[in-house]
Amino acid sequence: MTSLPSESTPQQLAALLERVAREDATALRALYELTAAKLFGVALRILVKREWAEEVLQDAFINVWRYAGDYRANRAAPLTWMTAIVRNRALDFLRRQKAERAESTERTEGAGFPGSATIALADWSESFEDLLPGDERDPADSALLSEAARRLAVCMQRLDANQRQAVALAYLRDQSHGEIAQTLSVPLGTVKSWVRRGLEKLKLCMGGQ
Repeated sequence: MTSLPSESTPQQLAALLERVAREDATALRALYELTAAKLFGVALRILVKREWAEEVLQDAFINVWRYAGDYRANRAAPLTWMTAIVRNRALDFLRRQKAERAESTERTEGAGFPGSATIALADWSESFEDLLPGDERDPADSALLSEAARRLAVCMQRLDANQRQAVALAYLRDQSHGEIAQTLSVPLGTVKSWVRRGLEKLKLCMGGQ
């Protein structure tokens, strides 16, 4: 059996997607081996937690299996198409986490206890939410991210690692500064600095794109 190359061309990946569209499980396995590492990295940068990233990656490949027939080479490279599915699945996962947390907080407050899971951050840009893809689109239909979302992804990668992680925890996982300090095992003041500087860099980057 001929081993697969560690790096494949877009043409090779497109050929595998074509076979996957014909329900070729062997092709899906080959596609997974060639792309899973990169796609896992995409999920991990968004979700931070490895177990969440692993869950989203599996979910994304289920979508690849279902929607491979919708892939169009004239619209995007294969890896770009798959990356968009991973990002959308990861963002959907985070929204579910935030919704579950909000429901839990409402139940706690209804029982007479103060909620702490949705503490607001005063220095967030109100327009930040608008840069994320919405839930209303099917993964196959939304394979190409909006220009704003692509710019945001690029700008997030330009942050220092600590700033990027703090921003992700604060916004995408709706954690307070105190919760982030506990998660990362750093002083509260350090977290506030990371978030503030990260947001400043994001605003400058988004404005200059």
